[in-house]
Amino acid sequence: MSLLVRAAALTNYSEVARAAGLDPVRMMMDAGISPSVLREPDLMIPVERYGRLLQTSATMSGNESFGLAMAESRLLSNLGAVGMLIRDQATLRDSLTLLMRYQPLLNGAQSLAVEDCGGRVIIREVLIAGNAHQPTRQRVELALGVMVRLIRQLIKADWQPQRVCLEHPAPHDLSAHHRFFGPHVEFDCDFNGIICAKADLDARNPWADPAMARYAQQLIDESAVMQQATMLEDVRRTILLLLPSGRCSAEQVADHLGVVCRTVQRRLAERGQSFSSMVNEIRTELATRHVIESDRPLTEVATLLGFSAPSGFSRWYHAQFGCSPKESRAAHGTTRRQTASAPASNA
Repeated sequence: MSLLVRAAALTNYSEVARAAGLDPVRMMMDAGISPSVLREPDLMIPVERYGRLLQTSATMSGNESFGLAMAESRLLSNLGAVGMLIRDQATLRDSLTLLMRYQPLLNGAQSLAVEDCGGRVIIREVLIAGNAHQPTRQRVELALGVMVRLIRQLIKADWQPQRVCLEHPAPHDLSAHHRFFGPHVEFDCDFNGIICAKADLDARNPWADPAMARYAQQLIDESAVMQQATMLEDVRRTILLLLPSGRCSAEQVADHLGVVCRTVQRRLAERGQSFSSMVNEIRTELATRHVIESDRPLTEVATLLGFSAPSGFSRWYHAQFGCSPKESRAAHGTTRRQTASAPASNA
């Protein structure tokens, strides 16, 4: 089963890639991710492709801190409605509790845990590799960097953790890590996480707005329905785009949208549809337009509807309408001529 991450995880990717001398569009396409997902932050993309993109970008650019560079300008707003919700909680602990609850909406391959240890707290980030052979260094550093950025927005801009722990080895150059996290960064640790004072988590948030939090909660509750509708429209537009190419499969549509096929199938099923039923519905609409309402050659109509041969189109058309395309066009052509030649009625 493919694990998915919200496309907003790639926020700032293009800027960091260009600064490192990379072509972000080419890098994304090589990783199997459509560049169009950068304009659709709520789309879910495969974690494996996301991780491969980050790791390959770090390797090709020679920037061992590529993921950390992406985290430097992250905002609560990049989390969408979840960001709004956690911003207006009474304490940082309350914010992290909600972030843990809604983590699957943001990244299905990442989990968060908060552990009290006397006067200190450990905020652990646990990542699933998705592919046993794929390094997670860039994903881990991006995740911890985003967490520090979020805490700084929730508490104060110059907040620093007491320690930052990373499982992987240290890079050759630690300057980016010290500039971002502070001086207490440790590598080759037993876990990935942030250690901070318990008082930081329990301090009251003077800007908390319960009314805004309720509004954000409502947005999150409604977002599933909205995402279903948006996905349906995206799938429909993509089918219309790909049908004439003869390559309009569920896999091709999913790839065009930058998601896994299972996501498309699940969203359609939630609305009582299947991919084949939607293709058939669109073909029926197009057939009505091009066979009955136009004089376009039937061989061309067959291609527009995604049939490799006119015979396949004819069989499908007969099954849908009970006659051949030629018979249908002839009958409706007679009707159109009779209508055009009929005398106008007196007013």
